[in-house]
Amino acid sequence: MDVLHEKKHKLEQYLQELGSVAIAFSSGVDSTFLLKVAKDVLHDKVIAVTAKSCSFPNRELNEATAFCEKEGIRQIIIESEELAIEGFRRNPKNRCYLCKHELFTKILEVASENGMAYVAEGSNLDDNGDYRPGLQAVSELGVKSPLRYAGLTKEEIRELSKELGLPTWDKPSFACLSSRFVYGETISEEKLKMVDQAEQLLLDLGFRQMRVRIHGNIARIEVLPEDFPKLIEPQVRQQIYTSLKKLGFDYVTMDLQGYRTGSMNETLSPEEKKT
Repeated sequence: MDVLHEKKHKLEQYLQELGSVAIAFSSGVDSTFLLKVAKDVLHDKVIAVTAKSCSFPNRELNEATAFCEKEGIRQIIIESEELAIEGFRRNPKNRCYLCKHELFTKILEVASENGMAYVAEGSNLDDNGDYRPGLQAVSELGVKSPLRYAGLTKEEIRELSKELGLPTWDKPSFACLSSRFVYGETISEEKLKMVDQAEQLLLDLGFRQMRVRIHGNIARIEVLPEDFPKLIEPQVRQQIYTSLKKLGFDYVTMDLQGYRTGSMNETLSPEEKKT
């Protein structure tokens, strides 16, 4: 058995030991793979719990529901409105902690009500290397992280997902829309909608891995460097500019470094990332 499949076997054994589990399911690459493996191992002793909120686009919710229906997995959709959490709107640097603590507290209640022994989430080994305050909430609440336990990286999860025939094996990485705001800037439903619609436009234009970061009323567009030529094609550039102006952005800019995860964390000092 090669290293990759040894890790998958370790994951399967771990899930078997849990006995029953509620998976926090967002329809992303990691949680889809985790849910599929859990279903294969635990059968009807697994449920998917998906949180509906203004920072979670409807397209992602629809994909999550479609996957559960296809795989015969029981899905429970809960309301998890981050903007109602004390302090969340002010977008502090521990925003993700506030959100995950509230979210997993609700999922733990759902798990208990449905006879599930544990709650699990889909962070992978690569998540250990970035500023992830949400993982503190995961640890505090006793939520399981099977993919990290098995030592699986994002690329390994994609490879195994492809073997399983999962539609998400090459799906672009996604994070909640609140991550598009610079720390300290107030998060509002209006601006979340602006970001969502701006990113949907880019998706419709064929940009797969991208972000629209918001700084006040300035849009900072991140696309992969190989997509730079397409972004600045006169017709495409004008369409993006005109559309984002209509959404309420005063200025539309292009990030010359290109797409990367967690670019808002670049403003934090090493000391701030430790707290």
